[in-house]
This record gives sequence, C-alpha cells and structure tokens, in this order.
Amino acid sequence: MTDTCADGRDRRSAVKHEAITEAALRVFLREGYARASVDAIAADAGVSKRTIYNHFDDKRDLFLRIVSQSSATLAADHAVIAARHLREAGDAREALVGFGDEWLSPRGRRADHTALVRLLIGEAAHFPDAARAWSDSGSELVVQDLAAHLRALADRGLLEIEEGGEETAAGHYLALVRTQANSRSFFGALPLPEEERVAMVRSGVDAFLRIHGPGRG
Repeated sequence: MTDTCADGRDRRSAVKHEAITEAALRVFLREGYARASVDAIAADAGVSKRTIYNHFDDKRDLFLRIVSQSSATLAADHAVIAARHLREAGDAREALVGFGDEWLSPRGRRADHTALVRLLIGEAAHFPDAARAWSDSGSELVVQDLAAHLRALADRGLLEIEEGGEETAAGHYLALVRTQANSRSFFGALPLPEEERVAMVRSGVDAFLRIHGPGRG
C-alpha cells in the first residue's frame, strides 16, 4: 500500500514537473527571460509558486533546465536522422545530402527550440551559463554524433578524414550546410523556401566533399 501511494505521488510530481517546464517555455518565449515571472509561469501551469519552488531553485534554474532539456531533445532528434541516412550509406554525397535535407526541413526542426535559440542569442551576453547549457546539452552532442558517422564513412573509404580529425570534419559540414540555412532564416524566424534550402544543402555538401571526398587529402 505504501509503495502504491509513493508511486502515485511520484507520477503526480512528474506530471506537475512537465506542466511547469512546458508552461515556462511558453512564458519565456512570449515574454523573454527578464520579463518572465514565476507568477506568470505558475498561472500558465495551473500550479502554485510554492510548487514551482519545490521542483526548481529559482527562475534561473528553471530556464537553464529548459535550455538543457530542449537541446538534448534536439540532439536526440539529430541522432535519429543521422543514423537513418548515414549508418548504412553506400554513397557519401547521397547520404550527406539526404541527411541535410531532412535535418533542415520543417519536419526535422522544432519550432520551439529554434525560438529558444533566438532568445538565447539575446540573453547570451549577460547569461553565459544558458549559452553553455545549450552547447553542453545539444551542440556538442550533435558534433560528436555526426563525427562518429563521418569517421565510419571514412573507415569505409567513402570520405578522407585524417585520424582524429572527424570532429573538425563535422564542424566543416555544419558550417557549410547548417549555418547557411540558420543565417538565411534567422534560426527559423523567417521562411526558407524549399528550393532555396535544397540548393544550400547540395552546394554545402559539394563544398564539404571538395575537402573530405576520397582522394582529396
């Protein structure tokens, strides 16, 4: 009986925790970090301020946890897309183009995360911990996962990457493919026509292969 009661409390606590983080994301994106209040978050979540403080130290802690959680979720999405296109690849260009196409398409991006990134850009100068949380929980994981796939492609002779240089190669791919789309769309704030996105991915992959294609080293 005690265990059953404890399980019930744990489930209710988990539900409230999720409600708080979802509400906080909405409020932060709507109001910005500085203007967002714990009162507004509590009202949106349908809980008391005390409940929020039972789960988080303060507004800063809540924001950092949201950034980490959103970044980790995006990294997990990236890993699924990368595995789908790169794990069994037989042709490097076809695989890298397919990966970039899906990753940068509307179905491969989370609107709430791209909005959070735009908020972080504005907050980074006076809230560097948030930028570090974004990098540690998401960006670094994306680079490491992509680097592992590129290493595997190189080991199969489909790319040329010097030993230990796979993270540098991953950075090249991201700069040539993802950065263009992010800059042109201002991290998803502006629409990016499909034909323009597709052209960016292909030109970026072709530039990447001029550096890391077989026989290029």
